[in-house]
Amino acid sequence: MAVLFASVVAALTLSVAAPATADEVGLDEYDFRISGLVALDGEVLEDIRLVIDGQGFSVEVETGADGRWAVGVPLQGDYTVTLDEETLPEGIAVVKTTQEDDDTPNSRDVNVGQSGSTVLNFFIGEGERNTVNLWDQIVDRFFNGLNFGLLLALAAIGLSLVFGTTGLSNFAHAELITFGALMALTFSAVLALPLWLALLIALALSAAFGWANDAGLWKPLRRRGVGLIPMMIVSIGLSLALRYVFQFFYGGETQQLPGATDASFSIGAFGLSWIDVGSMVLSVVVLMAVAYFLLRTRIGKATRAVSDNPALAAASGIDVDRVIRIVWVLAGFLAGMSGIIWAYFRPGVGWDMGFQLLLLTFAAVTLGGLGTAFGALVGALIVGFFVEMSTLIIPSDTKYVGALIILILVLLVRPQGILGRKERIG
Repeated sequence: MAVLFASVVAALTLSVAAPATADEVGLDEYDFRISGLVALDGEVLEDIRLVIDGQGFSVEVETGADGRWAVGVPLQGDYTVTLDEETLPEGIAVVKTTQEDDDTPNSRDVNVGQSGSTVLNFFIGEGERNTVNLWDQIVDRFFNGLNFGLLLALAAIGLSLVFGTTGLSNFAHAELITFGALMALTFSAVLALPLWLALLIALALSAAFGWANDAGLWKPLRRRGVGLIPMMIVSIGLSLALRYVFQFFYGGETQQLPGATDASFSIGAFGLSWIDVGSMVLSVVVLMAVAYFLLRTRIGKATRAVSDNPALAAASGIDVDRVIRIVWVLAGFLAGMSGIIWAYFRPGVGWDMGFQLLLLTFAAVTLGGLGTAFGALVGALIVGFFVEMSTLIIPSDTKYVGALIILILVLLVRPQGILGRKERIG
């Protein structure tokens, strides 16, 4: 199934070149970072000067040969990034792209939060600055919401199936997401394999990683009779450990999958690119396959039985451990795929990218109904649409908070979630 998505990208990416080094200042000196890209109609711009101010700190940087820049900053908090328009080619200006932009679009505010890093890109155009009308913004946000909701559903369904069959709230699910994207990066950009092959290998390794999680940790803990709360705490520790292992091997910078930032891939409609269309089609195909698996196959029906009542399923002759192992493999596969699509949606691959999706994934699972795969799908689509559409009326940097508020309001009315059953509560 990954061939469908890979072919869309690979057909448009003629070659995979090793990325050039961005101009970097202070990354070894400070723990936090701000990075970005300066591009003109898809072509990168070199030697563009930027000034970063905030938290009593100021630093200057110029873009490298690949148009990228990165600076280390001493503290978390708000910073202002100003692009020096005097260093732009003659007749070129920073484009005012939305109604939210002020009269100085060359100066942008960013926040360095818990993740320790943030990305800010400047896309340059001809001197005239245009605005996007409200209707076009609504259409763009709708399709972005659909795309985001589908990739979130891939992650949420795996998390929901694990909870339904084991009762475990797995906080390390975020690292399953990150693992898929990192493997795709390793085999495509680092080892320079064909993109379709790199994605297939990444998905296979993601499924194997899910199997290894259960075989190496969770099954032994279940056999020892460890309670669900201690197991949840173990998952938090596993999440932290894996996250910093990823950082150790891949570093703290954001890297790109082949074709992720190529503006030539745009189809010129609804703000979409061919990569967006391919990812949405692939997501729908995979979600339909998961639905068929759960509703029509013997192992799928056994999975639903274990999710409803593990003791009764075992008494009926179902091999509960085998079902759980298959669920973990499926969860790893789906999480890895969501990580790859998330890397193209952002775009970028980073050591903590899965953690950025974790709360929204839990929100989707809880909103749809704990332990129900179809509830996770419904919850993910609602969260995806709300996150993107809400930016029409609230600042974009608060859109994720709005989704969590909706979660709270829905649970006040229906505690079991949209498709959950009351007997699951308690």
